[in-house]
Amino acid sequence: MQSILTEIMDIQSIKQRFGIIGNSGGLNRAIEVAVQVAPTDLSVLINGESGTGKEIFPQIIHQYSARKHGPYIAVNCGAIPEGTIDSELFGHEKGAFTGALADRKGYFQEADGGTIFLDEIGELPLSTQVRLLRVLETGEFIKVGSSKVIKTNVRVIAATNVDIPLAIEKNKFREDLYYRLNTVPISILPLRERREDIFLLFRKFARDFAEKYRMPPIALDENSRIVLMNYHWPGNVRQLKNITEQISIIEEKREITTEVLRTYLPNAGSNNLPALVKPSGEKAFNSEREILYQVLFDMKKDMNDLKKLVLDLMHEREGETLHGDHSRIIRKLYTDEGAVPDDIPSKSIHIDPMEKNIQDTEEFVEESLSLEDKEIELITKALEKHKGKRKYAAQELGISERTLYRKIKEYDIKG
Repeated sequence: MQSILTEIMDIQSIKQRFGIIGNSGGLNRAIEVAVQVAPTDLSVLINGESGTGKEIFPQIIHQYSARKHGPYIAVNCGAIPEGTIDSELFGHEKGAFTGALADRKGYFQEADGGTIFLDEIGELPLSTQVRLLRVLETGEFIKVGSSKVIKTNVRVIAATNVDIPLAIEKNKFREDLYYRLNTVPISILPLRERREDIFLLFRKFARDFAEKYRMPPIALDENSRIVLMNYHWPGNVRQLKNITEQISIIEEKREITTEVLRTYLPNAGSNNLPALVKPSGEKAFNSEREILYQVLFDMKKDMNDLKKLVLDLMHEREGETLHGDHSRIIRKLYTDEGAVPDDIPSKSIHIDPMEKNIQDTEEFVEESLSLEDKEIELITKALEKHKGKRKYAAQELGISERTLYRKIKEYDIKG
């Protein structure tokens, strides 16, 4: 019991020291792992969405390690152009490239004896990844434009919001480098998965901005708290902080209602429903003309299948009376075709098996298979249904209003 209390106190002291707000289990676990791995020299890979506060954990690891008196350098790999990233990390010799007017030490040389934090490691070019792998494995690197091997004693901590295994599949990240960096993984949960911390963070930010801008802190009513807690927060803690600052500066009333809060939350009214994804084997259509064409032929195929089914039933029952449901099937078939012949009885049909030459008295009207005629027919019906309102007719047809207008002009449709 005493050890648990001591551990809780240690975590709280770390939170106070580094300004960490929250009591969720995932957050506490990430802090525990960072403290446990700090005394070692193992490489650490921090995973988490943008805005979750990944940059705090390398500082915790550095300050609780034996390297805490050595240099700590944080590098945003995504902010350095690809052409200069090698020079920034490993340095260059004078004259190595245009503009290299003097020798320059790189970050790995400057951080000797300390810790280097490589943020957005997933943005590194493949050529730079090879150089980084050599540093991790041997502690050696070569400056750009030089042939001299330089030794360095640096602990590497990396962070990314990229799905590295997926990047490996796409040949955008080296698998050997991933396993070398990922000796100890630390996962930082997104804000939507630590909802119990959202209001605590909001209240802390509100007090900070009130002190900064010398004004009373903003507060949320009960319904606003619910909205705040249920919002998706795609930008995580960074987004929450920015929105709290905006409200603190712009709103005159210090108590924030639901209506006011929603104006600051993008897509707050949406339910964040998953998007519909087309199955991999499903055919894609490039225009509404192709869709109509496919629908018409599917309808024709279904009708032919139904006719074949009835004909097979009739052959199986040759010489017998076709009663009840079979009779209704035939009547339904002709009803769907548009006309019910008078000679089809409602109760039974008798077929004489001795009759060789049976005359089919049904009158067939040849159906037009012209796609243009079908388009005109569908557009006309849609316009009639919606009393000439093109906006609603276009929605009914599943095409844009502009496309509908073009087709009305093309086919000279009145309506």
